[in-house]
Amino acid sequence: MHNPNHIVPIIRKEFRQIRRDPRTMGILLFVPVFMLMMFGYALNFDVRHTPVAVLDLDRTPASRELWQQFGRTEFFDLRYWLRDQREIDRLLGTERARLAVVIPPGYGADLAAGRSPAVQFIVDGANSNAATAVLGSLEAMMQQHSLRLTAERILRRGGSRVALPLDYRPRVWFNPELKSAKFLIPGLIGFILMVVAVISTTLSIVREKERGTMEQLAVSPVTPLELVAGKTAPYVLIALLSTTMILLLGAWLFEVRVAGSLLLLYGVTLVFILAALGMGIMISTLADTQQVAFMIAVIATMLPSYILSGFVFPIRNMPLPVQLITYLVPGRYYLVCIRAIILKGAGLEAFWPQVLALCAFAAMMLGAAAVRIRMKKL
Repeated sequence: MHNPNHIVPIIRKEFRQIRRDPRTMGILLFVPVFMLMMFGYALNFDVRHTPVAVLDLDRTPASRELWQQFGRTEFFDLRYWLRDQREIDRLLGTERARLAVVIPPGYGADLAAGRSPAVQFIVDGANSNAATAVLGSLEAMMQQHSLRLTAERILRRGGSRVALPLDYRPRVWFNPELKSAKFLIPGLIGFILMVVAVISTTLSIVREKERGTMEQLAVSPVTPLELVAGKTAPYVLIALLSTTMILLLGAWLFEVRVAGSLLLLYGVTLVFILAALGMGIMISTLADTQQVAFMIAVIATMLPSYILSGFVFPIRNMPLPVQLITYLVPGRYYLVCIRAIILKGAGLEAFWPQVLALCAFAAMMLGAAAVRIRMKKL
């Protein structure tokens, strides 16, 4: 049975230490806000306002109608009107343009005669993700333009109103505007909490070692589990406060609002924070200086949370050996839960296996940390 008289003084001491150390307060409160703003604005997968260069070799009303389509959508910006095809190499090579449209001579005459003229579209494929998005927007726009030209051709020939064989009406759920921020902000919460919680906890305990106060705790009647509980409790409260700040800023700056239960969101977040804090305590038992502890904490949190959690890169697209490694990353499970709650308003029945995995990871980390502390004490 744990003695509250042993845990409460440790909690008070930890709060006093955090208040006296401005670096710790900065890591816990201001770094999450800074990272949210930097990642939220800088990390964006939306491809809009792609600069377009046009080489119109036909110069007819029909060709003008074609390239004017690019000025009627937010995905493209008409920037350059060329006179020679050699200018395309220069513009795409310097990335001043990402798409070049070449309209051949006779384009308007071919359309008027009922023929299908060939139009060349040259896309800068150096950035494959951006090029894929550009091709998707280009294909949709050209299909719509081709359908309109087909309907006008049939009407000119005396046909009746054209009815398409399929009434295509897509509807997007959960993120109708297809904004990448609504997908990234929930992932940012997991990324920020993991990095901040692990680093702050690790540095706190290693600081005790450097100052020699850890030896005093070792000879005290405090048990390892009581020491873990006393050390983690303040950071749990501060991490929950950081979560609240991130949610408020996400709603204010990026219009990402929680569609599901706040109680469920904080419950899952609490389990994830305990897993992160247990991981931080575990790292602190392996390092004797703050510099070494910081390096281990950064390597163990930032890279896995960014690359292997599904935060940016879909896990299903990774090779099978890498997918197996992702099962060791707690952020993988947390991101499934938090995205389901924030974006879809889902309940526990939608992601309970991930919650169980998080609970198991938290229990394993906290238990392993207590065993390591016990071994150090002996």
